[in-house]
Amino acid sequence: MQDQKIEKMAAVAVNITKALVIIYLGFVEVFKISKLLREKLDAEFDISRKWASQNYSILKKRLADQKVARIIEN
Repeated sequence: MQDQKIEKMAAVAVNITKALVIIYLGFVEVFKISKLLREKLDAEFDISRKWASQNYSILKKRLADQKVARIIEN
């Protein structure tokens, strides 16, 4: 009787340990995936920032040219 109780407790402990290991490994995978996504998105955001910066510079230059052209016309 006592042996059966100990076996059941050991089986429960093993099952709990398995579940915890599976949960832990799941979290590890989620963090790996999120890290990879963040790296890829950072690269994309970097490209977008450069593109936006270049376009802003072009727009700023055009506005300055227009302002100069207006001043010359007047």
